[in-house]
Amino acid sequence: MSQQFDVVVIGAGPGGYIAAIRAAQLGKKVACIDEWKNAKGGAAPGGTCTNVGCIPSKALLQSSEHYEHAAHHFADHGISVKGLSMDVAKMIARKDEVVKQNNDGILYLFKKNKVTFFHGRGSFVKAVEGGYEVKVSGDKEETITGQHVIVATGSNARPLPQAPFDEENILSNDGALRIGAAPKKLAVIGSGVIGLEMGSVWRRLGADVTILEGLPTFLGAVDEQIAKEAKKAFDKQGLKIELGVQVGDITTGKKGVSIAYKNAKGEDQKLDADKLIVSIGRVPNTNGLNPEAVGLQLDERGAIVVDGDCKSNLPNVWAVGDVVRGPMLAHKAEEEGVAVAERIAGQHGHVDFALVPWVIYTSPEIAWVGRTEQQLKADGVAYKAGTFPFMANGRARALGDTTGMVKFLADATTDEILGVHIVGPMASELIAEACVAMAFRASSEDIARICHAHPSLSESTKEAALAVDKRTLNF
Repeated sequence: MSQQFDVVVIGAGPGGYIAAIRAAQLGKKVACIDEWKNAKGGAAPGGTCTNVGCIPSKALLQSSEHYEHAAHHFADHGISVKGLSMDVAKMIARKDEVVKQNNDGILYLFKKNKVTFFHGRGSFVKAVEGGYEVKVSGDKEETITGQHVIVATGSNARPLPQAPFDEENILSNDGALRIGAAPKKLAVIGSGVIGLEMGSVWRRLGADVTILEGLPTFLGAVDEQIAKEAKKAFDKQGLKIELGVQVGDITTGKKGVSIAYKNAKGEDQKLDADKLIVSIGRVPNTNGLNPEAVGLQLDERGAIVVDGDCKSNLPNVWAVGDVVRGPMLAHKAEEEGVAVAERIAGQHGHVDFALVPWVIYTSPEIAWVGRTEQQLKADGVAYKAGTFPFMANGRARALGDTTGMVKFLADATTDEILGVHIVGPMASELIAEACVAMAFRASSEDIARICHAHPSLSESTKEAALAVDKRTLNF
């Protein structure tokens, strides 16, 4: 007889492992299934985020930023460096070690919270009395039963139809994180988060980087004023970004990759590069899940259809994260995982999708929460805006990083904060204050009247809030 569990979670990415831990904390008997393997074939829970996404990309961004500072900015501080070189293999090895620390941390958390971990691929077998039978296909095959099943199988990189990934010349996020040496010429298709972050890493290490973007606007989801400021910074750094292009044939050979495309004017162009990173979005991953065995409903994108509470069309089958609707963000998956575990336990889990922050970890960093100015205009909402530049912030000057600004958008009548947008140093950390403020429906005046430490970058947040009422103190 197969092992019986209250909750079986398929996938141990941010949504899955967090759901498993929270369900265990609430007294449920929990199993979590995940098939990721490390280089030695061992378990590597954490999903795309930990293994080939958020965590390794931040490790490479940190290493490459150190190199750029040593090469171009240390002299400003009186530090002279001679014979500077970059050992890419060591940088990649450090990245791999950071990933392993996170993998091991999740396995420890499973043990600590008494979650039973199965290393293999989870797939539906059939509905049975009191739940669902799930097969684990790994080094050994076994079947377990769960009263509730949470599907958290994540997403896969979307390939170009004319150029499937080979992870040698045409790279997904996975291959982009394993490049063995800085390419002389790097092409990137897609100017989203992955394209900009990976382009930034290899530009800092000496690559000539060209990013081709099909849309006519840069970072269309970002507040327009913030996107323009970011584009100015990237142009100055030497990232070549071409907008409104139409990509045609892509050919690979011994010398690398050749991309034919039409530019925004409709003129035929060709770009030759050593490597091509394709970052045109991601698709929900239900590979091998066998949803048809139980009648689990998918939409036209291949995502699992769920309601606002992450319930599927089947009783006691839930789904969270990238495999369902909504933004494909690790922290959104985590919040859904917690909420579903709490709903299973009879509590009232809640996720406010309007308050999910977004971050791009380039330099300058870009972060935002809430609505953009163009969205407020389109919705006919009367608003007030306030901005404050980092060039007027004492801490930013001391850091030597004064690019960008903080921008507040507040309701013209009530002064409630409707959106906060940041481009500049440590934007990823600064945005948290805005999330807290908006969760409590604060006004811009509330932030303007709170004491912020001096000198700190967070003073720019206070000053932008003051700017809504046209009363900045330092600009």
